[in-house]
Amino acid sequence: MSVGRVFVQRWREIGDAALRLAVDEEGMSTAEYAIGTIAAAAFGALLYTVVTGDSVVSALTGIIGKALSTSAG
Repeated sequence: MSVGRVFVQRWREIGDAALRLAVDEEGMSTAEYAIGTIAAAAFGALLYTVVTGDSVVSALTGIIGKALSTSAG
């Protein structure tokens, strides 16, 4: 084999390996699940903080009280 053919063959092998690494998603699902779990926990903490705030609790209590005291008719 000539040096040029060896170089081209090696270059193709490197390109194929890079493509396999770019397409291979093995192990990524764990990282994605971890990031999703952290984001969900942070959103839950934020939502809990907002919902348990005095203004939200009083607003929800008012809405529920008004709904229960409304007569159909």
